[in-house]
Amino acid sequence: PIWRSFGIGSTRSWNKSKPNSTSPLVSRSPTTGAKTPFRYKDACFYEISARTYADSNGDGRGDFVGLTSRLDYLRDLGVDCLWLLPIYASPLRDDGYDVSDYLTIHPDFGTTRDMEELIAQAHARGIRIIFDLIPDHTSNEHPWFKAATKDPTSKYFNYYVWSDTANKYNKARIIFLDCETSNWEYDPDVQQYYWHRFFKSQPNLNFQNPDVQEEILEIMRYWMSKGIDGFRVDAVPYLYQREGTDCENLPETHTFLKRLRHVVDSEFPGRILLAEANQWPQQLLEYFGNGDEFHMAFHFPIMPRIYISLRKENVSSLVWVMNHTPPIPPTCQWCMFLRNHDELTLEMVTEEERQYMWHEYAPDRMARLNLGIRRRLAPLLGNDQRRIRLCHALLFTLPGAPILYYGDEIGMGDNVSLKDRDGCRTPMQWTSRKNGGFTSSDTPIVPPVSDPVFGYHSVSVEQQQRQPSSLLNWVRHAIRKRRQYPVLARGLFEMVLT
Repeated sequence: PIWRSFGIGSTRSWNKSKPNSTSPLVSRSPTTGAKTPFRYKDACFYEISARTYADSNGDGRGDFVGLTSRLDYLRDLGVDCLWLLPIYASPLRDDGYDVSDYLTIHPDFGTTRDMEELIAQAHARGIRIIFDLIPDHTSNEHPWFKAATKDPTSKYFNYYVWSDTANKYNKARIIFLDCETSNWEYDPDVQQYYWHRFFKSQPNLNFQNPDVQEEILEIMRYWMSKGIDGFRVDAVPYLYQREGTDCENLPETHTFLKRLRHVVDSEFPGRILLAEANQWPQQLLEYFGNGDEFHMAFHFPIMPRIYISLRKENVSSLVWVMNHTPPIPPTCQWCMFLRNHDELTLEMVTEEERQYMWHEYAPDRMARLNLGIRRRLAPLLGNDQRRIRLCHALLFTLPGAPILYYGDEIGMGDNVSLKDRDGCRTPMQWTSRKNGGFTSSDTPIVPPVSDPVFGYHSVSVEQQQRQPSSLLNWVRHAIRKRRQYPVLARGLFEMVLT
């Protein structure tokens, strides 16, 4: 095949009277001092687990100060925007997606001042930063949920979804089939069931309650006032429930999302919202609205079909999904990725395709996670440099904005013997020295990969910077080439088979 693009609340009080002036539309170029817009449609995004990226103080945990020290590397790589995985206070039962305080930074990362310095230094280098916003649920250790279970007459009781029976909304699928058997969990204190779409430790918020909507809007305002450039909004299809439906993609969801977008456009112009909605393209189209909901959305169905086409040496699966991708509003953009951070997600495939992917790419059951595969790119492809570069070439030329996962630019490996997401969130490998240069601690929060093929003695930034033909230098060159041709991000797309 030839790939061708053508054509050209309980939230604490804060001062919201003066939004931070360092918005994407007014950030200064580090070379000219001119005002530059956030060209999100053309941007190259880079996803970071800050907890395992760079440790500045030797406590074994990555932090904002460490990340700030690596901004020059990211600028030189060609990164336009950093996407930081959850940074909020959390008991970390789900890697931070179980939030116990939306307005507090987890102490692992440092202080609010450290975060503000990170944002300022990133903006000085022309790099934007987006955070995760997790509106669907909280941790069961959040003060709202604790207040709800302590006193069912408190206002916080209606912040969550309760039922006397576990039979409501029985058309809704169970998402985490490998560890949950129901979307309801019984609370002995309340003597009722609460609704959860993910882990039982993550009760869903009740978006039928206007107070909950206001809480989420205030949380968004708080962080945007600190200068961040937008949010990747987690699990947006599941905000509302209604009997007789599958409780996904309901019209009420879009009503709230339009309100979310209105707040961004009116109060923080130039910031962006990125939708995490693991749905088919026609359903994803709804999350763009008429250009008045999300600016960007992940294209989940295309991801596994890259790997199916590669292994079968037959592009028909990829052609099919591209042919079923509808046009989107002109101000919107797809986000392309090679894995949903630490997982090659297999929800948007047929059961036959899923079994094929497991057989070909994850014969070891330890490499499987729910309905996906928890492997990094290089191990998935047998460390075949031609295939790794081919997948990156597709990432940079398919229509949309590419998202790199930290460490993929050097071909980092994984460790599936570690629990859950940790297997693909091992420390960034900077050098061949102790712990790959991630930390001086003897007890890093996650052990670095140390096997002979992918370990930091064999794979590191320092090593590849010295090798002109390395994967790192190839990726850097590919990003620069993509930047030279805006048609790759904005042009029409046609697949020509030969």
